[in-house]
Amino acid sequence: MYLAVAGVGTIRIADCGTLELSNLNRQILHDDSRINKNKALSAQETLTRLNPEIKVEPVAEEITDANTEAVIGTVDLIVDCLDNFETRQILNKYAVKTRTPLIHAGVYGMRGQITFIKPPETPCLWCMHTGTLPKTLFPIVGATAGVIGCLEALEALKYLSGVGTNLMGRMLIWDGSTMEFMELPQKKIPDCPVCGEMK
Repeated sequence: MYLAVAGVGTIRIADCGTLELSNLNRQILHDDSRINKNKALSAQETLTRLNPEIKVEPVAEEITDANTEAVIGTVDLIVDCLDNFETRQILNKYAVKTRTPLIHAGVYGMRGQITFIKPPETPCLWCMHTGTLPKTLFPIVGATAGVIGCLEALEALKYLSGVGTNLMGRMLIWDGSTMEFMELPQKKIPDCPVCGEMK
């Protein structure tokens, strides 16, 4: 929503899921009148209403190794709003392959993390989270997604406008239970199977 109202000209949203009532505590792009509607189409409806001057491209497909080029294509920036590391690593591989900047973020309960990946200058997601984590249900407080989502939007706007400094080589951790931020430096793994040979 913040990217749309800031005037980011084209936003492509890939989501094969349909809206469920349990999503509404954190996914404020939607409302309960759209239960069972595809999330990408619902997002297009909301964002176009917020700013009719932008172009919103909904893609109602699951992101896989086989279709990343078709789904993502040539873009200026990839923003990770996913809920599983398997698909995040697919995005990571595509970002490294195409040298496209990727903003990674994730939330759990009242905690969140965010970093800016810029191949080949920074560590990739595999360097930071070797491999993938098993898919599992996890708690999310809606406001946590809001805080981290706003930070992602700010990172995107800084990069696209050339203003400010992005979180390259740094993972920002936010703990909402104590209202504390912590920053962890990130380093490349020399033999990383994804970005190890990039120069």
